[in-house]
Amino acid sequence: MTELGTRIAFTDEQAMLLDTAGDFCRERFSARAARAQLLTDDGFDRALWTEMVELGWSGIAVPERLGGSGLSLAEAATIAEPMGRHLLATPFVSTQLVVQGLLAGGNAAQQASWLPRICEGAVGAIALFEEEGDWTLEHIEATAVVAGTKARLGGFKTFVLDAAVADVFLASVALAGKPALAILAGADLPEERRRREVVIDETRRSFRLDLTGLEIPASSLIVGEAAQVALRSIRNAALLLTSAEAAGGIAGVLDVVLDYLRTRTAFGRKIGSFQALKHTCVDILVGLERTRSHVYHAATLLAGNEDAEVALRMAKAEAGDSFVFAGDRAVQFHGGFGFTWDCDAQLFLRRALWLQFAYGDAAHHRRRLADILLPVNTG
Repeated sequence: MTELGTRIAFTDEQAMLLDTAGDFCRERFSARAARAQLLTDDGFDRALWTEMVELGWSGIAVPERLGGSGLSLAEAATIAEPMGRHLLATPFVSTQLVVQGLLAGGNAAQQASWLPRICEGAVGAIALFEEEGDWTLEHIEATAVVAGTKARLGGFKTFVLDAAVADVFLASVALAGKPALAILAGADLPEERRRREVVIDETRRSFRLDLTGLEIPASSLIVGEAAQVALRSIRNAALLLTSAEAAGGIAGVLDVVLDYLRTRTAFGRKIGSFQALKHTCVDILVGLERTRSHVYHAATLLAGNEDAEVALRMAKAEAGDSFVFAGDRAVQFHGGFGFTWDCDAQLFLRRALWLQFAYGDAAHHRRRLADILLPVNTG
């Protein structure tokens, strides 16, 4: 039977990182800056990314022998949370997923080729989803066929974040009917094969990739059991970091709501004095605390190399629902203004709707949890 007790080990190092990242994000970015980036090509500030690289964040979970800080995903989560609170749009999460995939499944040569470059600022992108919209990462339609020293790819990938600026891609493909991962350099994927998609969160840059006919060295494939391990590692990292980002987003929504309730006057009173609005704020706060507890419990298990699947799926289900609830209430509190781009609540709601479905929505994860925790007895 899976143990359900909650255990959170929040280290001094994580607390220091959370404070540092919180100060950095608050001082360097804002909802106004996010709004200004909506019409830019890259969707993020390269100078800001350079500062993050110089702080060691891009290589935070990379071993020291490969140029990184030698920390874990638990520390990466403490960086993702304040990014969500201040609506940062950077390739941080995408790059960390590539790192985890290479660490879990890449061979020594593949790791040595790419991980030091990531520590120096190379951007990574993950291409795992297809038009079927299946959140089970092992269900793959894109293909790879090996002939000699070359591998020929086929198929398409959708919802690939940061594809326009990526220096390295990890794309899932089926090789002889079994999951594999193809490592593509940015130069392997011409610009015309990256088509921008329109998504609910316009602070994101999402792309559809055309892999048809691309040839890469067969040595750039991760195959067999290593590919399965890499996919699980990427999924775990994605669930943790998107949930941490959502936790930060809930805190950001609460900041916006409280500021508005303390400012807006109706019937001669600050609307924050109205009991019904106070109750909703408490509901948002409770959702935030539940989400953060789930996130850091899952992070604790991952840092200890323990089975974290139940904790991660619970975190993602809670984070998605709580963030959407908070964003929706924030928009409603602001009335008609809340539905415009000029209102910060609108940006948070769109971010919440994107994160809710990233790597599976609450219904998907609760169904998987039911299979794990309540197995059907066929005896």
